[in-house]
Amino acid sequence: MFGKIGWPEIILILVVVILLFGAKKLPDMARSLGKSARILKSEAKAMKAEGAKKDEAPADPPHDDTQAAPRTIKAAPGDASSARPVTETDHTANR
Repeated sequence: MFGKIGWPEIILILVVVILLFGAKKLPDMARSLGKSARILKSEAKAMKAEGAKKDEAPADPPHDDTQAAPRTIKAAPGDASSARPVTETDHTANR
């Protein structure tokens, strides 16, 4: 029953789609679908390139002997009265 879809079924589906969405909205929908497909393709390509870059990176990054200045976390933007220095831990050492 659902094994093959022939030309009559495809034409019927197209007619139903045109009736539901209207002929004026279909080009806009196709355009937005094309944009979405391009964005998805470019993001997939970027993720693949990022994965290849990670594979080429050395296993142990070089360590600097200099100590970085401590960062300060503020409770709210502009609120200097409750600011306190924060010591950062190296979370990559546990991996």
